[in-house]
Parts: sequence; C-alpha cells; structure tokens
Amino acid sequence: MNAPVTTDLPVVVIGAGPAGLAAAAHLVDRGLTPLVLESGPVAGAAVRDWAHVRLFSTWGEVTDPAAEKLLAPTGWVKPDAATYPSGGDWAEQYLQPLADVLGDKVRFGATVTGVSRSGRDRIVDADREDQPFVVHVTHADGREERLFARAVIDASGTWTTPSPAGGSGLAALGERAASDRITYRVPDLKDPAVRARYAGKRTAVIGSGASAFTALAYLADLAKSDGTGTKGVWILRRGISGSTFGGGTADQLPARGALGLAAKAAVDDGHADAVTGFRTDAIERDTEGRLVLVGEDSRRLDPVDEVIVLTGFRPDLSFLSELRLGLDERLQAPTELAPLIDPNQHSCGTVYPHGVNELSHPEKDVYLVGMKSYGRAPTFLAMTGYEQVRSIAAAIAGDQEAAERVELTLPETGVCGGAGLFDDPAAAQDSDGGGCCAAPATLQIGIGAPAKSGGC
Repeated sequence: MNAPVTTDLPVVVIGAGPAGLAAAAHLVDRGLTPLVLESGPVAGAAVRDWAHVRLFSTWGEVTDPAAEKLLAPTGWVKPDAATYPSGGDWAEQYLQPLADVLGDKVRFGATVTGVSRSGRDRIVDADREDQPFVVHVTHADGREERLFARAVIDASGTWTTPSPAGGSGLAALGERAASDRITYRVPDLKDPAVRARYAGKRTAVIGSGASAFTALAYLADLAKSDGTGTKGVWILRRGISGSTFGGGTADQLPARGALGLAAKAAVDDGHADAVTGFRTDAIERDTEGRLVLVGEDSRRLDPVDEVIVLTGFRPDLSFLSELRLGLDERLQAPTELAPLIDPNQHSCGTVYPHGVNELSHPEKDVYLVGMKSYGRAPTFLAMTGYEQVRSIAAAIAGDQEAAERVELTLPETGVCGGAGLFDDPAAAQDSDGGGCCAAPATLQIGIGAPAKSGGC
C-alpha cells in the first residue's frame, strides 16, 4: 500500500483536553487540518474526573487565545476572567464548546494504540523523514483503524497513570491487594457516598503537592462539619520546612498559595497529623481489616481506614515505542526541557517559557505537549501548554521565526529552595522565597535561556 503524500495529511492530535484542543485551534488558525483523537466519550474526559476540584488559576489563565478566536463567531462568551472555575466548569463552559466548534475534526471513543513511520519501525533509517506517520486507533465499538498524519502532537496527559504509594516508584507490597481502600484521586466529599466513606475515619494522605493540600483541606472541612472524629494523616517523604506548604502569600497565583495555607491549617488545628521522612514500603492489613503503612526504615504507623495516594503521575509511552524520542532518563520529559523542570536540580515551580526547540525529538514532527511533556515533573500550568502548542503549530506551518518568538510571563510559586532538595527528609529549605528563581522572565524561546535571576 502506498502511503499518501505527507503535506496533504492532517496533523493528528492525541487527546481532547486543554492542550490538545488548543493545539487544534492553533493549527486551524495556521490553515492546517487537525484530527483530534480522544479516548473518552466527551471533551476534557480527564478533567471531568476531577470536576469537583476548583482550579488555582483563573478563567483568564486557562483559556487559549486561538481557541477564543475560534469560539467567538459561535456567540461564546468568556466567563469572568478574574473568577476560578472548577474542573467541571472548565470542561462544560470551555472545552466542550471548543470541541463542538471543531466538529468532525474531533473524534471521541478513539484510543491511539500505536504510532510509527509508515513502513519504518524505529530501526530503519532509509527515507524515514519522507514517510508519513501511521497511527493505529481502536474505537469504542472495537473497530480498528489505521490513519496517516504529517505530524503527531501527543497531548494525552498523564491522568490515567498515577504514581504508586511505594517510595521506590514501584507499588508498595500489598498496595494492589488493598486497592479497595486506596484511591489515587482527590475525593469528592460533596458526594454523599464518598463522604460516608471518609466521615469519622482515619485517612492517610501520601503526597506533598497541590493535590495533597486539597485533600487535607477537604478532610479538615469534613472533620469540622461532621463532629465524628474524621482525621487525616499526612505522609511526607521529606521533613517539614518553610517551603513545605508552598509559597503562601508570596505565590503569584493566590489560590495556589491558599491551598498550602489550608493544608498548614489542617495540621495546626489538629485535623491532620504529619508523619515526615516516611517512604512507604508495604501496606498491610491488621486483624480488623484496617491498613498499616510500613516504611522502608521498618516504622509501622498506626492503622488507618483509607489511603489517598497523591504522589504525582507518569507518562504512558507504550504506544510511542516505535518512534525515536529523546527523553530524559529521570523525568521522561524531552531532553532539552528536563533541566528546566527537574526537581533534583531546583525546587522552583517557575519555569521559563519554552516551545518547539525544547520539545523536539530525534523523530522529526512528533511532539509531547501539555502535562505529558513534563514527564514525571510536577507544577504544570495550562498557560504553559498553550504556549507550547502555539509554538509547535507555527513550526509545523513552516514559520520558524514565529515558533521561536513565543513570549509568556509565568507566575512564581513563591517557593525556591535551591538544588538537590527534592524528596530529601533531612533538607531544611529556605523559607524566604529567595534562591534560584527570584523573578519571572519574559523572553523569546528558542533563543536561549533568560538572564539569570538567581541561578535557575
């Protein structure tokens, strides 16, 4: 079978979430044809899984300019830019209307199972870049399909592959057997059935990021309202220091800072106990069926009824195995991007803007964007993904100057503790917010790093 001429083909975008739909909007704006393949039945399927959680970014920070341009003729009205949407708001009021206006350029119930070069596995060099991409898709009804593409933008995210409780990166011994008492999502305590699961119970929360802050705050609210002894146990792999609870009032995203302060209040007010320097090695059941967390140092914690594991996510790279990706061996992020976001290098949540040059791979015209571009690194912002896909769409359209001219000022977290402190139980991080990312920068990406603002 002869493969079609590459330039006549669509750009396949994997995932109809915020980054994927923004990519499609930018491609349309460039006169290119996108084809968005979404495994779920609706736009923003992953976002809808946390519909009850409020974003710490405002509406003004979570809509993309090219998407707004595409939506405008439909009569769509942007919500108040200063207000904070929930995940459900984001999906219903922005993502679904954007998918609707894209029409048949978005296909739902379409799971990508493999991507390669037509007639070339990852070994073959000959005429490789002249061949289109071949994309294998399985539809919700079981039907299989083969599609061709001029480029592939993977915006499938990391939501389906949460990291386990085990401190080694593997599931703790007994973790799978205890799955009936473990969740890897922030629970919706407004749902009566979910509320009943945690009310009056002792719940371990494993993790140290915004999701863990949110879960602790939710459990504290439940404890204050139900009066039945709801208690959280916050499991931290490192010690508590000035930056443990985020940037607080120094965070340039106030709602993000408030999450950390709410978690601190949960501990200070006695609604949660903090266990530090604890790396989970095993999860056992006691004689009453409750769960006992056992650390790598053989510490055994008091039994808990439930466990909420919020230790981050990791990318699913299995369907990209025939492509030549350049990924950092630690983060599984593109090699040029990894040093900017590596928590082993620094603890800053502020990353200077980046685009096509940082996101390119040895395999030409394939890109990982959005959450997936960060691999296992945390602290991704929607506005970062929008700038990524704007740059990439320009590059695919042949406008390299525009691709390297992306400008964006990213907000600081208010936290920066220097290098080598990630996951270190004994680390005493600075609490003054100084260090390696003291000020945000606006710059042209692809031109080089910004002027130093303290070492990052």
